[in-house]
Amino acid sequence: MAQIDRSLIAALPSFVGMGPEALDDVLAQARPLRAPKGSAVFNQGQNAEEFFLLLHGRLRVTRITPQGEQVVVRFVGPGDMFGVAMAIKSEIYPGTATAVVDSLALVWPNSAWTGLISRHPALALNTMGTLGARLQDSQTRILEMSTQQAEKRVAHAVLRLVNQAGRKTDEGILIDFPISRQDIAEMTGTTLHTVSRIFSAWEEKGLVKGGRRRILVCDPHGLFMLTEKAD
Repeated sequence: MAQIDRSLIAALPSFVGMGPEALDDVLAQARPLRAPKGSAVFNQGQNAEEFFLLLHGRLRVTRITPQGEQVVVRFVGPGDMFGVAMAIKSEIYPGTATAVVDSLALVWPNSAWTGLISRHPALALNTMGTLGARLQDSQTRILEMSTQQAEKRVAHAVLRLVNQAGRKTDEGILIDFPISRQDIAEMTGTTLHTVSRIFSAWEEKGLVKGGRRRILVCDPHGLFMLTEKAD
């Protein structure tokens, strides 16, 4: 198999501080993986034998709770490393990663991890930084769900999506991948009915425009002010 072009990863956060030879070494054990829309890259509870880097597309990571409820943990965007279960000393994938759109990733065997981080400390530091940021985000979301009313939680979730995947248009900022109100409900610990009611009220106020699996934020500042409002 031909060597993967290092220009695909050179500017990504996971590889900051790594030179051309180091990048080539990292890529020597990688292979491309295409994930058609709707397909699972891995499933919750599956043995974790590989780790991944998303090059193109978008993935939704979900988890089924002991009570049988599905929770959207996060969305994976281009440049994100994911499925790094061995970095948290897990032998299984703690969630399911599903392609929201046709996606392309790079895949490494877990057996490559120890050698890569020993030869390239920058990779280990960058990965630790990424995992630390995800942990902080998870803690913030847990705090929001335990202390804030539903509207404020939903506003926080939408603004995070704007920061992660917002694309400016003439009408406002479009979240640049298909996302449903059910997804928002599963991100915020609320119900589809509640999210639909909140979005309908926001549409009347001109804060957002909805649609099937589409969110357009017309007034980001207005949403931000909702997050600052006292409960």
